[in-house]
Amino acid sequence: MAITAAGEAFTDGEFGARSAQPRQFIVTVYGLYAREDGGWLSVASLITLLADLDIDEPAVRSSISRLKRRGILVAERRGGAAGYALSEEGLALLREGDERIFRRERSTLDEGWLLAVFSVPESERNKRHVLRTQLTRLGFGTAAPGVWIAPAHLHHATATMLRQQDLDGYADLFRADHLSFADVAAKMRQWWDLDELERQYTAFLDDQEPVWQRWRRKRAGDDREAFVDYVRVLTSWRRLPYLDPGLPCELLPTDWVGSRAADLFFTMRERLESGAQEHVSAIAFS
Repeated sequence: MAITAAGEAFTDGEFGARSAQPRQFIVTVYGLYAREDGGWLSVASLITLLADLDIDEPAVRSSISRLKRRGILVAERRGGAAGYALSEEGLALLREGDERIFRRERSTLDEGWLLAVFSVPESERNKRHVLRTQLTRLGFGTAAPGVWIAPAHLHHATATMLRQQDLDGYADLFRADHLSFADVAAKMRQWWDLDELERQYTAFLDDQEPVWQRWRRKRAGDDREAFVDYVRVLTSWRRLPYLDPGLPCELLPTDWVGSRAADLFFTMRERLESGAQEHVSAIAFS
């Protein structure tokens, strides 16, 4: 299905705004602004907006074509202008992304866990690969062979994915509490790669803290600058909530770097969002 390939556009590529691919910036712009106009943006507006991010026209057109092939965008003319609209799959992925990217609360131990238990025949091993890939993308850890674990709040997203991928016949979902015997906090590093998460969060802070310090010193900033910095910080941030599914603070190391990274992202969002919107409105919706 197209949604499998489309999902990659939200999480692939090297980490960090400076190394992000043009298509990742395009997905960010569509996610933030296109839904106001029915999911559509003109090609001319996209080229102008992406130029602010130092992406030239050929790269924009090439990236749009890739997103079209992946099933995220569809070509559509409006009022004589060439443009692209979000597909139904693209809109669904953005809605899912909203729930992950802009969720500030972490899970608590009281909420329990979601277990995904699956069994796929050897003759259909390709479906096993898809299932593992999609569970990883959602932020599941591996508790045991064929047993995957995530915070309970991912139930709806997981059930939706299984149905969309026609995998619901191979898996069962359970709401669970840990009763005994292991130290769950110690298990976190077995079930999830916390060292890699720490590296990713630290890279985000290294990339974005100088940007925030620049804004802290400003009494005001221009709208174009706000747009550039907001798109960059969101593009850097949006893959992290998929790597870290909101693991409970009680089970994480003291002074978890992910909490500092989240504080920085939401602080920058509050400062930059309005000016960025003004810039886009002047270019795309005037």
